[in-house]
Amino acid sequence: MKSIEYQKLIRDRIPEIIEASGKKAVTEILDPGEYLEKLHEKLDEEAAEYHETHSIDELVDLVEVIYAILDFRCVSRTEFEELRLMKSERRGAFQRRLLLKAVVEAEEATEDDQV
Repeated sequence: MKSIEYQKLIRDRIPEIIEASGKKAVTEILDPGEYLEKLHEKLDEEAAEYHETHSIDELVDLVEVIYAILDFRCVSRTEFEELRLMKSERRGAFQRRLLLKAVVEAEEATEDDQV
């Protein structure tokens, strides 16, 4: 019997989808520390897949992972959105498409400038 190893976090309904295809899914329930570690790995995986494909579907997966992290950290979507809006008001969003090319420090005043 052929077996393929994955060792990755999956969506909740994947085992039943696998079993509906006539295969057997071998799973385990992670402890909280392992779960958070796997969520962080999944976040990186989904971001990499988005970079590769630019697919909106991958953005959906990214948001799902973000929601799972929020749930794990007991942060509601409402609280998260409030934090996002506060940060957007304080620091702006990305609407103006600005690229920071450099920061030039002001010249220090010399003694001659002070006379």
